[in-house]
Amino acid sequence: MAGNGFNLGPLQPFWDEVVREAGIVWAKLGEHPDMMANIGWAAAILAITLMLSGMASDAVKRASRRLVHKDGDRTLLEFFSQVVRWIVLAVGLVAVLNRLGVQTASLLTVLGAASLAIGLALQGTLGNVAAGLMILFNKPYRIGDTVYLGEIKGTVHRLGLFATEINTLDGVRVFVPNTKAFTNEITNITTNAALRLEVLVDVAYDTDLRQALDILMDVAMKQPERLSTHDPVVGLTEFAASGITARVLLWVMPAHGIAARTSLMIDIKNAFDAAGIEIPFPHQVEISKA
Repeated sequence: MAGNGFNLGPLQPFWDEVVREAGIVWAKLGEHPDMMANIGWAAAILAITLMLSGMASDAVKRASRRLVHKDGDRTLLEFFSQVVRWIVLAVGLVAVLNRLGVQTASLLTVLGAASLAIGLALQGTLGNVAAGLMILFNKPYRIGDTVYLGEIKGTVHRLGLFATEINTLDGVRVFVPNTKAFTNEITNITTNAALRLEVLVDVAYDTDLRQALDILMDVAMKQPERLSTHDPVVGLTEFAASGITARVLLWVMPAHGIAARTSLMIDIKNAFDAAGIEIPFPHQVEISKA
């Protein structure tokens, strides 16, 4: 209260109006005993509002869990559940104030006059909400997608009103503000449903290169995680210091990236060993002077 030395900044006119209306209600309470009944009804409306807001939000979440088995995208419904909760709370609060005899129209007028100052004070928060809506409409990522948001890599767990929740590969939950997620570069690994693996391997200069390439292609074609829609690619890239570098390109599902790369490297090593093809590595030679 301003009289007690408190200053609420842009919300001060709204608070003063609330205090004034509260004083009027308290005065009426002494004149009209039926005001106690109105207070009781207001308390009941408030309790019902809190209960309904939770029920409505839970109902939307349950619907999202049912729909996720159909198309795997519950991002919009998760976001909408939060919006529903706040709408129900706002409507219930207006009903409570009306029941108590508070002139909500005057409160809304004062609040509208202070909306510009409030918007400036909360521009960061409101910007996160606006960015969240843009993410919903443009859908650069959805719940369950593996993405890079700047330097953060992980799986999208939840898109909230103010932040996107990411589960990193280390099992850490990171909250990325929606404005940061939307304004920075977004790399979505899941969208195209195909991840290209690249494995480089050197062979000695005296190796039969045609034989080495045939072995690499045979190994790549036999990989269990290989996507049949994309053929592997093998080739030579450069003359390195200790050998000739060959490259193997293989397309797999994004979720199988680490396992597929490991399997491919093991199979290449075993196939080269069986064919007697050397994979060169740096040697250290010690020269002793007599």
